[in-house]
Amino acid sequence: MSDAPVTVLTASPRARISAITSGKGGVGKTFVSANLAAALAARGERVLVLDADLGLANLDVVLNLAPKVTLHDVFTGKHTLDEALLEVSAGFTVLLAGSGMVEYSRLTPEVRDKFIETINAVAPRFDRVLLDTGAGISDVVLYTVSLADEVIVVVTPEPTSMTDAYATIKVLASTQKRRAIRIVVNQRVPGTDARSVTAQLQQVIDRYVSPGLESPVTLELIGDVPSDASVRDAVRKRQLLAECFPGSPAAQGVAAVAVKMGHVRS
Repeated sequence: MSDAPVTVLTASPRARISAITSGKGGVGKTFVSANLAAALAARGERVLVLDADLGLANLDVVLNLAPKVTLHDVFTGKHTLDEALLEVSAGFTVLLAGSGMVEYSRLTPEVRDKFIETINAVAPRFDRVLLDTGAGISDVVLYTVSLADEVIVVVTPEPTSMTDAYATIKVLASTQKRRAIRIVVNQRVPGTDARSVTAQLQQVIDRYVSPGLESPVTLELIGDVPSDASVRDAVRKRQLLAECFPGSPAAQGVAAVAVKMGHVRS
């Protein structure tokens, strides 16, 4: 667990909150979030994926859903939270955000309060809440991440992805005192090694970030998802890997990440 504990929740027991984030868009963060939720649910966990990419939400696209009620409706009081919670066929629950909501592109006191209220309400109901955040280091993204027990950064072996992942980790270390960051390497192509990707990131952080901190930042590789045709086909079909390509290398990679994350409760 990170050095930045969640302070907004008092209910016990309650879900472990995992923020899944990335330094840049296009690395497959939402796809990883959805498929990881399915893998965790298959292991017996009660899982909620909360689409925290306020304003640019696309979890509904990945899951081929057309929600009638979204987080926006809950925030505005048009519908209740229970009406917005939607269970999908893979055995987990989603709370979808509305797309194109300009009012959520910046962190206002109202957005902050509504977010805390929502997290407080759902956390006691689940074993794990996955916050599928936006990409980058905007105020909304950083605030969302601040609510989590742990941070999982999704990165690809591409140099731009690694550079942006470094920038994100640097900001989280300085502003939230995060000292433990978990890494998932996505879209790993043949000839690349997830451990090498993580080691490269760790080396740069050891050189440029940790020296100015009271304790060093440590990266933990919790798995990798290889690039294979099944991912493209699943995205095209708007289906989860576990449903259409359960034996694929990518599905096995996601399942291994779920095992590494472990059960929250017995």
